[in-house]
Amino acid sequence: MGDPRQYLDPKILSRLESLDLKARLIVEGFISGLHKSPFHGFSVEFAQHREYAPGDDLRRIDWKVYARSDRHYIKEYEEETNLVAYVLLDVSESMRYASGGLSKLEYGSYIAASLIYLMLNQRDSVGLALFDENVRRLIADSSNPGHRAELIDALENIRPAGRTELGQVLHHMVGQVRRRGMLIVISDLLTNAERLLAGLKHARHRRHEVIVFHVLDEAELTFPFEQLTLFRGMEGYPQLFAEPRSLREQYLRELEGFVTRVRDECVAHRIDYQQLSTSAPLDVALSSYLATRMGTTRT
Repeated sequence: MGDPRQYLDPKILSRLESLDLKARLIVEGFISGLHKSPFHGFSVEFAQHREYAPGDDLRRIDWKVYARSDRHYIKEYEEETNLVAYVLLDVSESMRYASGGLSKLEYGSYIAASLIYLMLNQRDSVGLALFDENVRRLIADSSNPGHRAELIDALENIRPAGRTELGQVLHHMVGQVRRRGMLIVISDLLTNAERLLAGLKHARHRRHEVIVFHVLDEAELTFPFEQLTLFRGMEGYPQLFAEPRSLREQYLRELEGFVTRVRDECVAHRIDYQQLSTSAPLDVALSSYLATRMGTTRT
């Protein structure tokens, strides 16, 4: 396959058929691009020292203790309780949009599959919710490695439809997660801002960690249209035939206002917000997730 980092490019990745293979190559490409693995000691906490014995991993020797005692001691760890995480993927009609190359839904599915692959390898417990106005499919969390096949199969058989009602979905999911965990939202957020923010605040009030991956097509971010264009609403909205240059300034101003409001509210409530273009390398999403997991536990 060559250097797996090439598969961080969504266009190259799209040529492969198996989503499970895509997820593995994204994760391997991401990890191979790091100077050192960030996962050593990632899911464990220090428990005690014991004296070194032949065959022990030399990387676990506590050299500070050796400097004081002139004897070799090994750091022993105990596993923390596994993280419970749910990936919430928007499968509404608007996620089908693609100005060229990948649709938002394809890009979002790559992110979801990669995070599932990564978290199960870390022995975390992972579930999946596919949603539009409501949760269309909910797969309960599990840390069993064999659970990945069920999750990937669900991602490979999506039929997008309906409108996005993420706020309503978040209120529902808060009641589904059995203990404090992580909710990872992957969506274009094309929904009512008030209801969206109310749902996000509810999740934080219940002390869940929340990560929002705001996935937009490059054309939605830049509005590059020049000629008379027929704009079709993908979630039941009326179509519009218009000269786009007259709309560009107002559209970009409205988009910036919406994004700024959502991002600022996320920051205020300690929610991680990451805007992603469907043309962006996929390690951007993984880096954001990893930074959250390795950060201080939220309360």
